[in-house]
Amino acid sequence: MLTPGLLATQFIDADYRYWVILALGLVTYFFTAFCLREDLKKISWLVNLPLPALYTISMALFYFLLPEVWLSRILILIFYGLGMYAILLIENIFTIAAVRTIPLVRAAQAVGCLMTLVTAFLFYDTIFSFKLNALINGTLVLVVSFILILASLWSVSFDYYLEKKIINYGLVLGLVMGQMSFFISFWPLTITAVSLFLVAALYILLGITQNYFSGRLFENTFREYLQVGIIVLIIIFFLARWG
Repeated sequence: MLTPGLLATQFIDADYRYWVILALGLVTYFFTAFCLREDLKKISWLVNLPLPALYTISMALFYFLLPEVWLSRILILIFYGLGMYAILLIENIFTIAAVRTIPLVRAAQAVGCLMTLVTAFLFYDTIFSFKLNALINGTLVLVVSFILILASLWSVSFDYYLEKKIINYGLVLGLVMGQMSFFISFWPLTITAVSLFLVAALYILLGITQNYFSGRLFENTFREYLQVGIIVLIIIFFLARWG
């Protein structure tokens, strides 16, 4: 039902498209809640359900940026359907893992991190496509990143409530993402390069923090993430058109 809904947004008048996309995101939220209602706990409404809704909204916004070629649109619809199916499986596992231990958690965490990064990329690409000023870019990236980070950090512990530590780390990491997007707005980079840089930064920050929360942040692990960050920064620096 959601995939045809995504297709239908392309035939809506431009004046109402953003409202329709918001409505589609809310529908996704409540559809997911309906599917998982038997195992949803209080905190799950805040950490399990936003990712499917944000994935739908980000995909619908990104859909407008594509060339008006049916092949590309069909491929995106297929990608969206498969991605939503994967997210629903992940959220189902996370919801059950909050109640009892199951062996699929590690795999679900890996796929969940991947889908979080995909959603973040779509949002970042859309935000910078509007060509807003640096302060607005930073604020929007901060808000989106905070919501995605909060759910990712919770998936490490599966507590019945949001610990203050998770909220604090989510705010700090979201602020870091917002600051990086603010400064990268002044670099002479393409929108795709900026989005990939921010996604790489989110991957590094999430990876380090999740390993820290799970007690697996060793010196070698930290060094590997640091090396990835340095390599990405060097590549982005040389991709910039400094004139």
